[in-house]
Amino acid sequence: MQSQGETEDKGEKEVGITAPKDLSISRDSISLEALDEGPKTKALTRSLLLKLDTRILPVFILLVLTSFLDRTNVGNAKVYGMNEELGLTDRQFQQGLVVFYPLYILAEIPSNLILKKVTPRIWFAVMTFLWALFCMVLGLVHNFNQFISIRALLGLAEGGLFPGMVLYLSTIYTRSELGLRIGILYTSTSLSSGFGGLLARAMGAVGDRGGLTAWRWIFVIEGLFTILCAVFTYVMLPNDLRTASFLTQEEKDHAVARLSGLLSGGTGGKEAEERFSWSEVRRAFAYPLVWLTASAYFGLLSGIYSIGIFLPTIILKLGYTAHEAQLMTVPPYGIAAVMTLVVAFTSDRLKARGLIMLCTMPIAIIGYAVIANIGNEYPKVKYGATIMMTTGIYSSVPPVLAWLSNNSAGHYKRATTAAIQLSVANCGGILAVFLYPDIDAPAFRRGHTVVMGLLVAGWFFILANVLVCRKINRDKANGKYDKYIGYGDDRDPSFKLVL
Repeated sequence: MQSQGETEDKGEKEVGITAPKDLSISRDSISLEALDEGPKTKALTRSLLLKLDTRILPVFILLVLTSFLDRTNVGNAKVYGMNEELGLTDRQFQQGLVVFYPLYILAEIPSNLILKKVTPRIWFAVMTFLWALFCMVLGLVHNFNQFISIRALLGLAEGGLFPGMVLYLSTIYTRSELGLRIGILYTSTSLSSGFGGLLARAMGAVGDRGGLTAWRWIFVIEGLFTILCAVFTYVMLPNDLRTASFLTQEEKDHAVARLSGLLSGGTGGKEAEERFSWSEVRRAFAYPLVWLTASAYFGLLSGIYSIGIFLPTIILKLGYTAHEAQLMTVPPYGIAAVMTLVVAFTSDRLKARGLIMLCTMPIAIIGYAVIANIGNEYPKVKYGATIMMTTGIYSSVPPVLAWLSNNSAGHYKRATTAAIQLSVANCGGILAVFLYPDIDAPAFRRGHTVVMGLLVAGWFFILANVLVCRKINRDKANGKYDKYIGYGDDRDPSFKLVL
């Protein structure tokens, strides 16, 4: 799996981009107590994680919730007559959805560069305020041109959020702790859609007030809520571990020691001292695990985005009223949220990623197979299928995100592989908006079948990835990677890949 000349790559001239100084820490600068892995240190780790989880995760949960809510609420607004009032054709509605994703994808890398310079506390708050503002303006548009322009700006504002969060969390938690935290964050996406259904139902009950129709109030209320989240982010989020006011000095030293590899489970001292090299970027693009996981993730996100946008419409076409359809979007997301947490926790405990996905993805595949082939005379069966679709897809995402991070090292290769994976997968959002046109109602058989096909292909990509990881581990055990001893990255024979 090594590209030609990798040994020589280590000798390439490196440019002066280094890891943050607060993570470049030697054993001499940490007290013996911080290095001791006895009962006292374990208690200190538990106290540290409790503080990080209760101070940082709630901020990011709110940001994920509001971002997914503000990008998919057009599905709820459509049910309450947005297209008719704006004079949008089905094709124009699709164009308004599509325009969000190219700018969303293009914003990811530049946003991460700005994140380092502006500081996380300020940049996350600024991003959140901007997309909140654009969400509110969507409730005030009057024609197609205004609708499509604001949707494009919304994508630009939201693009840096998730890669920025992953980058930030990698400087807060060790790799073995990331899976569950990503699972918690992704649970927010399913909760956001359920919350969106409840809010849309409430706006439908309120009706037309203050010169605004019900669908307009959806955007205005959600935008105002997101502005409050931007203020909360600025107040609560620390820029890094060293400036976290809620940690004691002992906890700060211990946190930095863990991430410096001085204790088991850290990211490794070599990564803390690593300098940027283009050879690491090339290694990322040549890594087969990137393309296998990204291809599977593409199918998952195609399903997630299409469900987020079109689930109210799908349920509406089963014969329920608009109010009933909004409320009935809640149970699928609620069940998916619970399942996502269970799977993320199990995945961390078993230290298994792909093996877990081979079990969760078939749940969604069966759901899509049922809803695509059962007639509308069985609405309860088809509604049950939507629960399987949502549960199987959402619960598969934390393992695939954590998997590539677990199997990529050093720092700049992992940063590049994460960017590639997210960029490829987010293209699923572009495909998703074309999957459920009104002309295919009420069965939407074509859209369901396409997503099912992508998930089946994704299952085989995951299986292939498991087999590739197993082969690499076997080759390392047989000495085929011995020339990389001491490299301190994923080529080192001591670095075993997670299956």
